[in-house]
Amino acid sequence: MLIEVVAAGTRHAISKSYSIDPPATVGDALARAMLDPAFAGVDFAAAVGVFGRIARVDAPLRDGDRVEIYRPLREDPKSARRRRAAAASRSVRS
Repeated sequence: MLIEVVAAGTRHAISKSYSIDPPATVGDALARAMLDPAFAGVDFAAAVGVFGRIARVDAPLRDGDRVEIYRPLREDPKSARRRRAAAASRSVRS
């Protein structure tokens, strides 16, 4: 079966397709990607998903699935919004 593994970096994205014997899991796909030099430096301990949905490493894969390796958020989205709102409020008063 053919699966795709993708990881987004800060400057570029990595996308590779691999042929894996069924039955395969997300962990099998990650193990295959770990052997690929293109994924050097990718944090394989980060959250992963299949087509935008968080998945466990023991989740089964189907032919054509895309396994995504997510990078951690730099800042909590709620905190970032509060910070921007406070800055905008200060600039309006000035």
